[in-house]
Amino acid sequence: MTELIEQLKRHEGIKLTPYKCTSDKLTIGVGRNLEDVGISEEEAEILLQNDIQRAVGQLKERFPWTLELDEVRFAALINFTFNVGIGTVSKFVNAMALLKGKKYDMAADEFLKSRWAEQVGQRAVEVTEQIRTGEWQ
Repeated sequence: MTELIEQLKRHEGIKLTPYKCTSDKLTIGVGRNLEDVGISEEEAEILLQNDIQRAVGQLKERFPWTLELDEVRFAALINFTFNVGIGTVSKFVNAMALLKGKKYDMAADEFLKSRWAEQVGQRAVEVTEQIRTGEWQ
């Protein structure tokens, strides 16, 4: 099987971002045809776990104080980071400062005043309520 894997990698290549193959199908990895094959639920779970860990690592690096948040509020911030990316999180200067200062009501209100909140609707309501209350929504 090792030889087959190496041969397929050599023939297909490894591309870590989506691309169009010679048949004009959206493809990723070692020739995975996303349009016809997609991914399995197990693969989606693996990707999700990796993406959560990436968001956690980015938060720890950019905002070390977030580790002092309780589990529920930290999870809300992970959800937000997962959704918008760490670059956009960094633009929420006021909201993050309020969160750091444990001014949870004001931080939640600040997040809700954003274009993000308008775009994602109920998600923003749930995430900000977690920030406000420290309780799962």
